[in-house]
Amino acid sequence: MITRAQQEDARRRAAELLARAGIILTPEERAQIEVADLGLGELERTGVAIVTYVNTDRYCAKELVLLPGQTCPEHRHPPVVGGPGKMETFRCRWGKVRLYVEGVPTARPKARVPEGSEAYYTVFNEIELEPGDQHTVPPDTLHWFQAAEEGAVVSEFSSTSRDETDVFTDPRIERLPHVAP
Repeated sequence: MITRAQQEDARRRAAELLARAGIILTPEERAQIEVADLGLGELERTGVAIVTYVNTDRYCAKELVLLPGQTCPEHRHPPVVGGPGKMETFRCRWGKVRLYVEGVPTARPKARVPEGSEAYYTVFNEIELEPGDQHTVPPDTLHWFQAAEEGAVVSEFSSTSRDETDVFTDPRIERLPHVAP
């Protein structure tokens, strides 16, 4: 859980990184930046800020903003009624992001798993994305990502997003944010 003040500070910082990436938000979009702290109480290390442009029954477009060194933890998008689960393409717009997917583990991964959460990270095939690079993650595929030292802005293009159905490896995670006054 985060406080309203922490949420507003995270929104401000996310908007600053988006501006560095040359992405202009409307005042409404800025006010609606989702701050996902994932219920762990460690937003600086684990979480993500999200701007959702569109999410229909056919497709979704978002900006994902990661603070320096921040991690979006390991998860997958399982099949849902009538569909195979979310397929998503990540395109780095600014900074650098390290994406980890199923496959042959990288010998010396550059990301650092958040201390105390090591048991909940199981895939280490590293794909480093810099501005202009992109990678598509198939449905129901374990993946996680972490910003490098300066943070990162990543565009996500996907099939319908049903965040409430995401399955995180860490059972402590609560995908939908809770904000205290």
